Amino acid sequence: MGKEWKGAKDFVGLEEVTKVEFLVMLFAEALGTFLLVLLGCASCVTWTAANSPTVVHIAFTFGLAVASLAHVLGPVSGCHVNPAVSAGLLVSGNCSFLKALCYIVCQCCGSIAASAVLKVLIPDGGGLGVTSLGSSINESQGVFMEAIITFLLVLVVHAVTDPKRTDTKGWAPLAIGLTITVSHLAAVPVTGSSMNPARTLGPAVILGSWKNLWIYWVGPLLGGCCAGGLYKIAFRRKKEDDEASYDF
Repeated sequence: MGKEWKGAKDFVGLEEVTKVEFLVMLFAEALGTFLLVLLGCASCVTWTAANSPTVVHIAFTFGLAVASLAHVLGPVSGCHVNPAVSAGLLVSGNCSFLKALCYIVCQCCGSIAASAVLKVLIPDGGGLGVTSLGSSINESQGVFMEAIITFLLVLVVHAVTDPKRTDTKGWAPLAIGLTITVSHLAAVPVTGSSMNPARTLGPAVILGSWKNLWIYWVGPLLGGCCAGGLYKIAFRRKKEDDEASYDF
């Protein structure tokens, strides 16, 4: 009974969220998501008629922004800045329930605040980087694409932050940033490549654009949770190795 009670306490995480340090972690998540959405969505804005954003432009902005933020905020809060990442880490046992819930709330608040600031800065008709489905893409295809790219992202997050893997030390920000870049290159024409419910929520709230918003919650959360579960069951290292083993 004692073991089960301890397991339940660890899952809920009440002790962790009552510490003063947790407030700093929440601020880091809100700030990180604020900066990510502000900079990332700014790259989606048509500032002038002669300077329309390209897929490559958008992809590298989001990827490099996350890589930079991971260097700064990783040691503070883990730099989730994405509800799907928090959900995936919850499923894999690397994040408590209350911590994940509080993180998601702060991420959403940060995104909405960033979109509000961007709304003030952009020219009329410039848009806020609202994610939308491609003209020939249906809802099922949108959910599937968002689930796939988020699955890849959360799988990479688990791999490069696994404390029992020594071959990935120091590579986490770059690996995560490149994963986001690749996913944007592949999926921007399909769904806008959100892979982050908070990133989509902010512009949607400020512009009142609710069409297909559910896709950008269901798809990423489904992909993130599946990745967390798979890594926990199949890929997590059982012991610390000096070097990874690769078969070529």
